[in-house]
Amino acid sequence: MEQKQSFMDSLSPMQIFVFGIVEGILVLCTIFFFILLPGYLNGDTAPARDNAPSVVLPADNNAPSAPVAINLAEVDEKKDHIRGDKDAKITIVEYSDIECPFCSKFHATMNQVMDEFDGDVRWVYRHFPLSFHPNAKPAALAAECAGDQGKFWEFLDLAIERQQSGIDTAGLKKIAAEVGLNTAKYETCVQKQTFASKLADDTASGSRAGANGTPYSVIVGPNGDKLPINGALPFENVKPMIEQFL
Repeated sequence: MEQKQSFMDSLSPMQIFVFGIVEGILVLCTIFFFILLPGYLNGDTAPARDNAPSVVLPADNNAPSAPVAINLAEVDEKKDHIRGDKDAKITIVEYSDIECPFCSKFHATMNQVMDEFDGDVRWVYRHFPLSFHPNAKPAALAAECAGDQGKFWEFLDLAIERQQSGIDTAGLKKIAAEVGLNTAKYETCVQKQTFASKLADDTASGSRAGANGTPYSVIVGPNGDKLPINGALPFENVKPMIEQFL
């Protein structure tokens, strides 16, 4: 008596092989679905959130990055603001935004660098005000006007210290008085935006050097080798980067 042929009996060997693979994949997907679904519903698994600050840390904190090619404008002692020994072996050029909270953190790092490496490091500060910080450019212009009276670093330190509450027009004027500026001369300088071209030059040089945010800094060794510092790295990360040049 002739028996009824089953579905599997009607398939070729190749079709049976493909069918087996598809069936295996469906089984695995079902298993993973029932494993992951309870965890997701209970909050154990959540979509990644991209709300962390943009701070780039070295892959290995004990192994500083290798020098790279960076188009960094040469330090001009007549135009640049320099803190520390002007003849120091190592230069750190910082592109910064006075209103940027991460720049405030890196300012503390740089102060620690200057204490730890006294005489070996000079700190060059350049402006890179970001468009979404309304007080950044006015504060940078004010700092330059303070620099015109020989008080750049004193003004900068106070402005960064008060960046969250005291760098509007009135706050900057108060800082100017506190650091001992001729306020009439300061106000004229600010109103005329005397140093607008200086800010533009700093920003342009920062872009050429690779800055796309703040703080962005470049370590320059005795032989001209350069290392970028992306973000507000803590002192523990910056220290070995400097030490490799010493």
